[in-house]
Amino acid sequence: MDKIKLFLTDVDGCLTDGGMYYGASGEEMKRFCVYDGMGMVLLRKAGIKCGILTSETTEIVARRAKKLQLDYLYMGVGSEVRRGAMTKLQTCVSICKELKIDLDEVCYIGDDINDIDLLEAVAKAGGIAACPANARPQIKAIPGILQLTQRGGEGVVRELIDKIIA
Repeated sequence: MDKIKLFLTDVDGCLTDGGMYYGASGEEMKRFCVYDGMGMVLLRKAGIKCGILTSETTEIVARRAKKLQLDYLYMGVGSEVRRGAMTKLQTCVSICKELKIDLDEVCYIGDDINDIDLLEAVAKAGGIAACPANARPQIKAIPGILQLTQRGGEGVVRELIDKIIA
């Protein structure tokens, strides 16, 4: 795990519990685990670039990424091209080209079907493809995926980061 140069994560179901919370005025809210955030701070201090890839486009995620001073934030990316946006896999490949690294130097954690292509590519290349304990069955079935013990939003990202740093 010492060859990882880029750490990427999905948001809903990984950094959050996947629930959607709405306030009385209709504002959307998300609960983030502080342990996950500190883990990304530790990765960045270790020289590993960190980022978020999410199909959603929300101010909440932008604020979280800014607070953590992440290197990359890509919102509106998914498993298929839509409205001119890239897929998560295309986005990751683009970042890899920028950093002059290969997919075997990437760690990606995802939990749902919009993460399959990227998780499969990273696993096949020899990088780290991981998922929370409560990931969808299709994700858990990916050959070579690292199934973690924590659930999304409950420190699963930190669990993975601790394995990378150890």
